[in-house]
Amino acid sequence: MHTQIRRADTGDLDTLAPLFDAYRRFYGQAADLPRARAWLCERMRQHESVVLLAERDDTAAGFVQLYPMFSSVHTARLWILNDLYVVEPARRSGVARTLLDAAAQFARADGAVRITLETGRDNAAARALYRAVGWHEDQSQWYGLDLLDPGDGGAAR
Repeated sequence: MHTQIRRADTGDLDTLAPLFDAYRRFYGQAADLPRARAWLCERMRQHESVVLLAERDDTAAGFVQLYPMFSSVHTARLWILNDLYVVEPARRSGVARTLLDAAAQFARADGAVRITLETGRDNAAARALYRAVGWHEDQSQWYGLDLLDPGDGGAAR
């Protein structure tokens, strides 16, 4: 089966929102399709992210969402591959690999010097995939500071 990758736009929101909602549920968030749709719509309208949509036989099979960032050290653009999701029936069929390749091609074409992502140390399947397609684990250590009140259900203040 051939996987087609294309840049999504706001006309794809009805297709993308359920995928994005499923992605968020995978990471323990409550189902909220209107919130998922609104998030994607706002990011696209404000040109704050790029979503690449994978399709097989005209059916959505997965997506990646990239966010722009800049490196002061390199004085250059970077892209963060923040979200990668493949629907259950399309897993282990090359869709994720194709999406990763497309994301790298997009970043190169945009003149970026690097594309980066973060995943949990316990996500062995994802880590194996990333290594298999040429990504490497950096020696740097990321730190995080949560700014949300744990009781607010994840809403930013």
